[in-house]
Amino acid sequence: MFIRILLALMLSAGIAQAQTQKDAPAPKAAAQPVVSAQEALYLVRSTLLTLNDANKSGNYTVLRDLAAPGFQAANTPADLARTFTDLRERKFDLFGVLLIVPKFHAPPRMENGMLRLRGAFPTAPLEIDFDLLFEKAGGTWRLFGIAVTTPPAKAAPKP
Repeated sequence: MFIRILLALMLSAGIAQAQTQKDAPAPKAAAQPVVSAQEALYLVRSTLLTLNDANKSGNYTVLRDLAAPGFQAANTPADLARTFTDLRERKFDLFGVLLIVPKFHAPPRMENGMLRLRGAFPTAPLEIDFDLLFEKAGGTWRLFGIAVTTPPAKAAPKP
């Protein structure tokens, strides 16, 4: 008798578990990244190196022409020269972005249909902070918004 009750309990528990699994929603697949880490790094580096060339030459035409149509419509080369006057006048070299891996403040994400990349290159004595927005145009990610600042580098924690 005890074995039949135990067997009945085991069967009913198995049926209940199967029913619960059947009624439970299927587990969600892990969200696919918006862009790969390599693509994000490429977008950041290529954008900042193009800005570096524009700052060195004083010619912002290429930076503007490589950007998304909305960026082009909103910015003339002269507008961009005014925007980056401080970096240009300080002769701040952004070349360090080629040699150092950035620390992203957040994973690449979509905002209003655009790709946002935010982070910093831990250079010293000043780091290079960036906030970049890209729009998909012509099948590629093209610059739509750019902010670059150079705050003092954060001190390394002492052991």
